[in-house]
Amino acid sequence: MTPARTRMTAALRELRSRTGLSLAALAERTAYSKSSWERYLNGKTLPPRRAVQVLCRLAREPDGRVLALWEMAEAEWSGRAARPAPPPAPAPAPAPAPRPASASASEPGVAPAPAGSRGRSRPRAGGRLLVVLAAVGAVAVTGGAAALLLPRHDAEPRAASAPAGPRCHGGACEGQDPMHMLCGGGPDTLTAHRTTPGARVELRHSGKCGAGWARMWGTRVGDRLEVTAGGPTRRARVEDEVDTESYVYTAMTAARPGAVLRACFRPAAAADGRRECFEARVGGTGATIRPPSPR
Repeated sequence: MTPARTRMTAALRELRSRTGLSLAALAERTAYSKSSWERYLNGKTLPPRRAVQVLCRLAREPDGRVLALWEMAEAEWSGRAARPAPPPAPAPAPAPAPRPASASASEPGVAPAPAGSRGRSRPRAGGRLLVVLAAVGAVAVTGGAAALLLPRHDAEPRAASAPAGPRCHGGACEGQDPMHMLCGGGPDTLTAHRTTPGARVELRHSGKCGAGWARMWGTRVGDRLEVTAGGPTRRARVEDEVDTESYVYTAMTAARPGAVLRACFRPAAAADGRRECFEARVGGTGATIRPPSPR
């Protein structure tokens, strides 16, 4: 793994540790699979720029510093892929060639000197590239990347990938984030619905936590989602373009077996406040309520 990717991978692991999310929970919370996150966090694959932004958002970390590391890693990777191309550039090298010809004609012992000078002319372009990469690496280190190197690199993934279990149950989960409370691992999908604008919505329930929530994806900025089980209503809103490319969750609401969970989707484009609602019973089947109801 290259130095730039090593620094970026360490930064991603640090962010993942701060979220407290397992790989499965990251997959639940984003549009990227568990196996994809495993490759990103182990440095096997360069993650998409958007995945880096999503992880920063989950960790509540401004994305500028980590995106700078990503750009360095991406530039290093693409530079390595393009590096075979430079050999045509030494075409100017033939210019010094006449010197060895004239020198060797009069002084055979001097012939090695031109060969040496020709050898030095080639590394010059590569040397400049190495100097640039070294300078960029130095900037990254002085910018704070050094704090993310190997000491945490080894121990962190184990701690974050082995959660002890749910952190709440029933009423204690009311209003809590399903991922941070470790309720998002292997929940039941009570029902799924495709809305008229094309967004997808699911009602989810965790038996271990005794609570349910709703999630949406394929959305637009400004779309809203709410869920209730007869008590408080929990809401979520698509805030920005990053949200449109990941899952957006409501907070949880307590839901015992037999309780009816009801979700309503409000598209941003619906100026009249119209919504689409559907519901499902915990341990039962789901049903869509049509037509979309106002308010």
